[in-house]
Amino acid sequence: MIANHKGFIEAIPERKKVSLRFYSTADSGVIDLVCAPMDYGPRTENPDGVNRYSLWDYTSNNGSHILSLLPDQILSLSVLGELFDPAGIDVRPPQWFIARNWGPQSVPAGT
Repeated sequence: MIANHKGFIEAIPERKKVSLRFYSTADSGVIDLVCAPMDYGPRTENPDGVNRYSLWDYTSNNGSHILSLLPDQILSLSVLGELFDPAGIDVRPPQWFIARNWGPQSVPAGT
């Protein structure tokens, strides 16, 4: 887990954006972003069962806005006072691991 794990988890139901600094293996460098925290837990795309931090990257231009990061990739994360609108996050996994009340976006895909 990251140093500010508790802040990340609390930011999900509070709908607060986070400032993220992480090491991008794809870019072989450090990247700074403002993201929406989505979830923490294993991802179906990664069958290893390892918990990952999932975030919505507003700036992505590669087709997917989801960042799925291992704890050791995250260099720093701080919760911002700025709120995000969950309606702008158009992806829902088969299951959420962290409880939230985001209206229609709270319902996992396929239910």
